[in-house]
Amino acid sequence: MNNNIITVTSPLLPPLEEFIPYLQDIWNRKWLTNNGYYHQKLENALCEYLNVPFISLFTNGTLPLICALQAMRISGEVITTPYSFVATTHALWWNGIKPVFVDVDISTGNLDPEKIEAAITPKTTAIMPVHVYGNPCDTKRIQEIAEKYGLKVIYDAAHAFGVEQDDVSVISAGDMATLSFHATKVFNTIEGGALVCHDKETKQRIDYLKNFGFADEVTVVAPGINGKMDEIRSAYGLLSLKYVDEAIEKRHQIAIKYREAMKNTNGIRCLNDISGVKHNYSYFPIFINEKEYGMSRDALYNKMKSAEVYGRRYFYPLISTFSTYRGLDSSSRANLPNAYKMAEEVICLPMHHALNENDLVRIIDCII
Repeated sequence: MNNNIITVTSPLLPPLEEFIPYLQDIWNRKWLTNNGYYHQKLENALCEYLNVPFISLFTNGTLPLICALQAMRISGEVITTPYSFVATTHALWWNGIKPVFVDVDISTGNLDPEKIEAAITPKTTAIMPVHVYGNPCDTKRIQEIAEKYGLKVIYDAAHAFGVEQDDVSVISAGDMATLSFHATKVFNTIEGGALVCHDKETKQRIDYLKNFGFADEVTVVAPGINGKMDEIRSAYGLLSLKYVDEAIEKRHQIAIKYREAMKNTNGIRCLNDISGVKHNYSYFPIFINEKEYGMSRDALYNKMKSAEVYGRRYFYPLISTFSTYRGLDSSSRANLPNAYKMAEEVICLPMHHALNENDLVRIIDCII
């Protein structure tokens, strides 16, 4: 790779010399997948680190969403956000569920609780919010609405690894929550994900679903799929967990420097830290007001690229504009003004533990 390129993200790689003994042990055990030694160790370690009762590892971050909907027997319509990665809505579509888009709170990018009730119909069975950029949703208000109308709540917490609000894990909210451990995330297993639930029986049902529905050698209890994480990625994750706090603190310091550098630049809006929240600084989005800044979002994005500084317009385009979903009544701009505005103004700046002072100078110079 060109050393001058500054990428929007960089994987947290544990030291190779520390990983080799793990590999040697896996080779000695000759057990490569299917709930092996390291798979079990990582599940236990993540329950402790994330302060959740039960967690089930998956081979990527999309399958937990699909399996959560299956495990809770969700059908009909589900209220969700258009301002997310496509996997959120695709998981609904793969389960034969109609997504109903609701607008977002422009201060966080999260589903606006005050817009949810108007979207509920007799066919609505659940709400699927997203903790966008790791910012916690208004979980209390969403839960109140869900209980009022008898709805389930499944959180897409792909961005929210380690995030806490008032000393409580954000991913403990709702009936279930899913995580992504993709290479671009704060914590990664190269590819991977997890599903968080609250009781042993549900955890068992999820584990059946991700292993073809097998309850034992001769008994299949559900039409499951193959979503298991292998031993190599489990060991990689177990080792990476030792380094994630240090990486998050480096991200925190970068966020401080970004905000300080841009605080007096007209036409640039940053998202602020939320009081009482332990953030993971997984992303650093800025929003460009073309009139005030004097340059469009896309012009700045291309200027950065020409300087070999790679941001990402995340999330753009909106999910609701893709061919599969744009025909839905809830996909209109009139229904989603804040989501459209954010999608058309956003650039996520480079944000990862490997950025150095010279990198930050180059990034900031491109912008201000």
